[in-house]
Amino acid sequence: MFHKKGNIFHGGSQDLVSAVEYREAVRSALTYELGGAGRAAKATIKWTGVSERTAKNWIAGSYGPSGEHLIGLMKHSDSVMDVVLELAGRHETLAMQRVEIVRRELREVLNAICAADDASIET
Repeated sequence: MFHKKGNIFHGGSQDLVSAVEYREAVRSALTYELGGAGRAAKATIKWTGVSERTAKNWIAGSYGPSGEHLIGLMKHSDSVMDVVLELAGRHETLAMQRVEIVRRELREVLNAICAADDASIET
């Protein structure tokens, strides 16, 4: 129930991720996937349209992306997607995503083997 003097509901904060943890997770994912600061900044700018300073702040962990920029990063970076799902406690979603990637890779390998077999039969 809300008090008459305000509508702030206190509670449920135990599931929240700290700002520091969020910034560090995004920084870590970007540097893992993109390498050094220069290369990472260029890719981040391309993916999100932010300024160079903003991209470098994310990569340094000084600030973290918000809203639409985070979604832009997740569209292009599997590492950022994994980190966000992990922080959100969506382990089952992350596991299912990894299973789908393995399935896709297995299909590609099987197709390559079948193509190689077909080529050897023809000769």
